[in-house]
Amino acid sequence: MMKKYFNYTLLAGISLSVLAIAGCKKYDNPPPVFEELKPINDVQRKVLVISIDGVTGSEIKAIAPTNVATLQQTSKYSYEVQKSGIATDASSWASMATGVSYAKHQIGTETFERLADPTGDDHAPVTSYRNVLDYITQFKATKTAVVTPWSNLRYYLRNADFAPVVSTDLAVKDSTVNILSKQDNVGAIFVNLRDVEVAGANGGFSASNANYKNAIVKADEYVGNIVTALKARKNYAKEDWLIIVTTNHGGSSTNPQSGFIIASNPRLKQEELKKRGFNTVLFNGTTIGASVNNDNGLYDSGSNKDFTVQMQAKFNVDTYYVGFLSKSTAINSSTQTGWMWFQTDSKKWNVSFGGANNGSGIGRQEIGAGGVVFDGNWHTLTMTVKYVNSTTRTATIYTDGNQNTSINISNHKNLSTPEKLTLGYKQFSGGTGLSFQGAELMYFNTALDAATIKANVGLKDVTQHPNYANLIGYWQNNEGTDAYIANKAPGGYDMLLYGAYTWKAMGTDVPASVIADPNATGKSIALTPTTVGANMLYWMKIKILPDYGLDGNPFLNQFELEFLK
Repeated sequence: MMKKYFNYTLLAGISLSVLAIAGCKKYDNPPPVFEELKPINDVQRKVLVISIDGVTGSEIKAIAPTNVATLQQTSKYSYEVQKSGIATDASSWASMATGVSYAKHQIGTETFERLADPTGDDHAPVTSYRNVLDYITQFKATKTAVVTPWSNLRYYLRNADFAPVVSTDLAVKDSTVNILSKQDNVGAIFVNLRDVEVAGANGGFSASNANYKNAIVKADEYVGNIVTALKARKNYAKEDWLIIVTTNHGGSSTNPQSGFIIASNPRLKQEELKKRGFNTVLFNGTTIGASVNNDNGLYDSGSNKDFTVQMQAKFNVDTYYVGFLSKSTAINSSTQTGWMWFQTDSKKWNVSFGGANNGSGIGRQEIGAGGVVFDGNWHTLTMTVKYVNSTTRTATIYTDGNQNTSINISNHKNLSTPEKLTLGYKQFSGGTGLSFQGAELMYFNTALDAATIKANVGLKDVTQHPNYANLIGYWQNNEGTDAYIANKAPGGYDMLLYGAYTWKAMGTDVPASVIADPNATGKSIALTPTTVGANMLYWMKIKILPDYGLDGNPFLNQFELEFLK
């Protein structure tokens, strides 16, 4: 559709968006490749992003400051922008500026250095993701700017054409007004206000904290000053500005909360964007999955540990001998170390155990058929492992709360393996064709008894589970966006997604433990900070290629009928 309104003349040799750089954790953005793209009409699209760091979505909604509220009248907006994995100041800013989630860029420290490799291998090649200013200067004949009192952020975005050194929010406002007034060719600007986050750290991130509320009101005043300067530009009539007002994250870096975003343009109709219904990843094929990349031994099965794993699953096709949940090596024939859930015949599921790498010497052992689950419906699958003594370790499986079968797996000695806890395809003797949604995945560090399992199959509030204190992993798989599945247990680790995954809106088709959303039939738009970079590129008419690795949702593309001329 967009091709009707603009075109590109791409030069040969455009640099790839993602560069593999071997061996180091600290890296620079690749140098930009400059080229001019002539607009096909006199109106030039431009974008201004103002981040008021530390503002929670709930509090700015409650305060409703004047200038932000005015912009909201011509905007698509949300008060429910989700945090993304690690949500430090630097991580959130990196997600906004690149459109790439923490699961990929792994920038967490306030120096904008990576915390770890996303694969868990510190010696693996480092993948560097370009910030959107780099793309804009490559594909558009325009200037860029970043105005922030935070020197680390200024250095991270050092490829900007204008980056004045300022130390206060007041100076940020003044410098932004100056750039807008004097630089005719500026077309993309990041503005960073920091005082609100400082005020929240002194008394709380709530409107009941007068310092916090007053800081938001003052930041809103600066937003008004900046918008006034933008509209006073001598060529404003020939410019088409998108104004994004947002936050790096709500609250503090140590306790991040949901943020907000307002994407305003005079032609946009006011509409609140919400995540609606139940939204899961479709685990389709052999290359899509989610895993805990480093659990520090928390989910290690060992030789004498008790544990329970339970998951709600909906299988869309009837496959044959394919693994779908595991803490195991791949199975090629009769050898295995760890445990793996897989499909057996007659549309039933099964579990295989093995301790080959730990000296069992007896190959692998299947527990026996569970219930019918490969039928297109949601089912509850449960596995318990209970250590009794050196000669008895009992594994049991249940389908929809009903016990199926048990075996003694003590001869396998030790199930420990460095393989990751993985949701998604795992090789089982060559089986393929997997397509399913896995949700409400739970990991308890105790073997639940049959009565407890039966009584809590459809439990809607996991905090009411009688063994909640034993819950060390709880992955709802209901984010609807981004490259990670949050662990919502009291302890444990997030899962990181890999492969060409897609989030699927399930509407009212939900598992037993989920309350159906009566508004699920509406448009579901789930957002994280990555949406900022994605919408900047979209608005600037820069085609987002798969090479760029973007996770952000360029949601404005769903409302083109409102603003395309």
